[in-house]
Amino acid sequence: MISLVPERFGSVVVLGAHCDDIAIGAGGTLLAACAASPGLRVTALVLSGSGTKREEEERAALEAFCPGANLDVEVLDLPDGRMPAHWDRAKQALESLARKVSPDVVIGPAKHDAHQDHRTLAQLVTTAFRDQLVLGYEIIKWDSDQVQPVAFVPLAPSVALRKAELLDAHYPSQRGRDWFDAETFLGLARMRGVQCRARYAEAFFVDKVVLGWGEG
Repeated sequence: MISLVPERFGSVVVLGAHCDDIAIGAGGTLLAACAASPGLRVTALVLSGSGTKREEEERAALEAFCPGANLDVEVLDLPDGRMPAHWDRAKQALESLARKVSPDVVIGPAKHDAHQDHRTLAQLVTTAFRDQLVLGYEIIKWDSDQVQPVAFVPLAPSVALRKAELLDAHYPSQRGRDWFDAETFLGLARMRGVQCRARYAEAFFVDKVVLGWGEG
């Protein structure tokens, strides 16, 4: 196992198809990154939920998951479960965002995700953000689409527990789902922690990594 410690990030873009995707997939990473880099610029784009209770939940949650950050959140109104049919609008939204910001890292869903909305967004990310490190997060759910990730962010136990607490506190609309609970989130984080020799971790998928050796 090789550990690469990135330099202090100045800007991060986080992407979700639905309100709660970002927090589920990368909430611990956001908590750790914001603690390590006060004033971090976090730009969040969520494709669905605009004008609903879900948007209210999302904005409050991301504020909690990004303490001390320079946070900008945009929530669009693409229809839940129908995003492949709205590919053009999703692509335009990503391209518009890419023209406005040049982040150090982009975090969004993984391309293998079985949910059609997640997968559509994931397939578009690298067409808009071509020069950034792109990390694909995982969302555990009934689809049974977990595969082995290649990148890990170790989380202190306090951070993993805080993530689970914030998810429960800020997404009451999701508590009826049989997989949406602290046991699920901490169980996955514990398994990923074992795989990178930490207590807890979040895991990500990477298509391409450019190492800064050789010609600049």
